[in-house]
Amino acid sequence: MRTGITVHLNPTDRKRLQVIVDDRNSPQKHVWRARIVLATADGPGTAAIMRTAGVSKTAVWRWQARFMEEGVPGLLHDKTRPARVAKLADEAAERIVALTLGEPLP
Repeated sequence: MRTGITVHLNPTDRKRLQVIVDDRNSPQKHVWRARIVLATADGPGTAAIMRTAGVSKTAVWRWQARFMEEGVPGLLHDKTRPARVAKLADEAAERIVALTLGEPLP
């Protein structure tokens, strides 16, 4: 269990996060990330933040850590992830092209 997580928001960051929450055109993922950080700064505890935001404990921890590392801009972008399907090796791609361009197999 994590202990000692405290987020101190300066007035500028608090205002930026509140603008995200209040803006009806904000993507919902940004809204709940901002709500997690705002709730963390208010100090109700992880369980209460989980109930309020409707997310898992690991999600709360992830966005708390991201905010502490990168600030508000860190909440507004997703990390890149590798593709689900691995890229074909060049040899395999060349073999497939050669088979497609060749005579049909009997």
